[in-house]
Amino acid sequence: MKACAMTDTGRVRTANQDYVYATTESVGALPNLFLVADGMGGHQAGDYASRYIVENLVEHIKKTTEPGTIPLLKEGIQKINTMLYQESMKKAELTGMGTTLVAAVVDGTTMYVANVGDSRLYVVGNRLKQITKDHSLVEEMVSLGQLERGSRNYLEKKNIITRAVGTEDKLEIDFFEVSLEPGDYVLMCSDGLSNMLEAAEMEEIICSELELPEKAEKLITVANDNGGKDNIAVVLIDPQIGREVSL
Repeated sequence: MKACAMTDTGRVRTANQDYVYATTESVGALPNLFLVADGMGGHQAGDYASRYIVENLVEHIKKTTEPGTIPLLKEGIQKINTMLYQESMKKAELTGMGTTLVAAVVDGTTMYVANVGDSRLYVVGNRLKQITKDHSLVEEMVSLGQLERGSRNYLEKKNIITRAVGTEDKLEIDFFEVSLEPGDYVLMCSDGLSNMLEAAEMEEIICSELELPEKAEKLITVANDNGGKDNIAVVLIDPQIGREVSL
């Protein structure tokens, strides 16, 4: 398995509130771990929230020995969510902070995913497929038939999320179990990437002959060329299922 992780401030923002983590090595009881967080709040609060959830979740998982990926992720994310919420209640400068989180663990041909907010996870095989569902106002309105995806009203309200880590004591987390096929790649990203590139652009870059880090760099470059209106976070995973690997 190969993986790489990158972030970029973008062309408009002055601070980078995105935070990533990627390792193909075991973390506690997990065989690997990949995380993307996109903080919100003031500059300091957003930076603090995304870094806090990632660093503390990794440390929590390192101490665990009990098997079971989904229960482990659920318990860990819930615990760090409560800790982050309590931090926001103690310090005025952190009031109202929060962060998205998408987490992934690959175990053989099965991938386990946890998601809160509108950062995304895609599987890219013959085509690009979004696995996570955005916890956003516009997606809720689309599901209720009150808004058309891609409309002007949709685009204007796209950044309003309805669920985030650290904004409340209790947290609802979405979980997904995905079967990976030979040749699949996995893309995890913040909305600074998904809002700046069309699906076809992401698919073309990821399916190109570039090396994995070069693909991540090109995704960020194109996002910036298309406006770079937000921070950009990218985690790319090549599970190398059914693919010959040179030794």
